[in-house]
Amino acid sequence: MNQTICICGAGTMGSGIAQVAAMGGYRTLLYDVDPGMVQKGRAGIEKSLQTLAEKKKLEGEDPPAIMSRLSFVNDLSECLADIIIEAIVEKPEVKLDLFHRLAAINSAQTILASNTSSLSITALAEKIPYPARVAGMHFFNPAPLMKLVEVVNTKYTDEATTRILTETVRRMGKTPVLCKDAPGFIVNHVARPYYLEALKLAEEGIGDFETIDTLMEASGFKMGPFRLMDLIGNDVNYAVSCSVYEAMGRPERLRPSPIQEQRVQKGELGRKSGKGYYSYETEQS
Repeated sequence: MNQTICICGAGTMGSGIAQVAAMGGYRTLLYDVDPGMVQKGRAGIEKSLQTLAEKKKLEGEDPPAIMSRLSFVNDLSECLADIIIEAIVEKPEVKLDLFHRLAAINSAQTILASNTSSLSITALAEKIPYPARVAGMHFFNPAPLMKLVEVVNTKYTDEATTRILTETVRRMGKTPVLCKDAPGFIVNHVARPYYLEALKLAEEGIGDFETIDTLMEASGFKMGPFRLMDLIGNDVNYAVSCSVYEAMGRPERLRPSPIQEQRVQKGELGRKSGKGYYSYETEQS
């Protein structure tokens, strides 16, 4: 396999996608404008691979072999690949700027995929050269563990792009689900009530975070809504809620929660910041 995949954005999600791509046999580039983030991403991947090796989940390969397929860069001119997946901040103007710069240095056949949770892929594609090669490739956190990947088509996306991305997802050991571009795609649209109704219960004082989580987990959910929002990141989860709310015409049932907004404003983002609905001080040491 001689295809190259480049992931732009070395945060938790981008690093996870890079790990999955390398585990799938692809030559993989992980780019971030911040050299510190690149080093943090490398360290996170090394730690994750070691954990998988200890649990005998690498299917015959060892961490050094997988790491040998990974390159870590902070110079955009090195981002030359067959498939580029952006996993940067959820701001369309920032994503568009990145895609325009990538399009200028890559082939017209290079696929440009966005890992956005909720922004319109169509709105991005129509402003990018050769929109037929633009699609969504939405992984879920943590990418090395979560099996589902939404492959999101727009009215511009051609069949070859869809086929290549679907095959790529399968080679990464994931399960591709094809969907059309729509607010929240499939999973995030369906999941909004899970988060928003739980937040409303807490807002009205009907139950506290831990009680609601415990009840939902006891009823069969693998993770309660507040623990899950802390894992995803309150900033990411709140941004998705706002995006779906606006795109759907501001229905009252999808109104974002002031409880979550306050936590975002205070920097209480969940596990990654050490505090969200719960405290994670021991994980930050």
